[in-house]
Amino acid sequence: MTNHYYTQNPDVLHEEQHWPFTLLGNELLFTTDNGVFSKNRVDYGSRVLLDAFNADKTPAGPWLDLGTGYGPIGLALAKKWPERQVTMVDVNELALALARQNAVANQIENVEIKSSDIYANVTQRYAAIITNPPVRAGKQVVTTMLEEAAQHLLPGGTLTVVLQKKQGAPSAKKHMTETFGNCQILKKDKGYYILESTLN
Repeated sequence: MTNHYYTQNPDVLHEEQHWPFTLLGNELLFTTDNGVFSKNRVDYGSRVLLDAFNADKTPAGPWLDLGTGYGPIGLALAKKWPERQVTMVDVNELALALARQNAVANQIENVEIKSSDIYANVTQRYAAIITNPPVRAGKQVVTTMLEEAAQHLLPGGTLTVVLQKKQGAPSAKKHMTETFGNCQILKKDKGYYILESTLN
């Protein structure tokens, strides 16, 4: 039985939950279910990532929420910055269905929510890629997310990532520095690192 949140069709006993959560100053309503990451609340890493994300630094253009899950990061960004278009991708069809439902529930229209195995269906370039990568999917998946980001960014675009120190933040910083020639730690909070690289 494959019920991992990073698989395409988690085989789960459905148990929908509905709850409000405030992100970036806006209260959002979320519907979640079994088979998605962090179904009872927005996880701490995503909250630290959102608070540290430097929107003003990104050039003109859309943003990409890579591995969106049921959508908390992408929807929070789209709600806060309605003038930006936000693409939200995930491999998990159940999570994507919830993300679409959550976009409608919160009357957020400046989003495109689609299926993509990492960057497989990502065709355009973005001013920012924001990700809370699925660490449990394995190191190779996370490394691919980081190393191939540069091919999907506009000049001056940023890659902003949250990882726990114990889940490989130091090696991710090394990969990002090798790929982009730069990587700064925007924030450290309770073992979570927010890393940012800029495409020069």
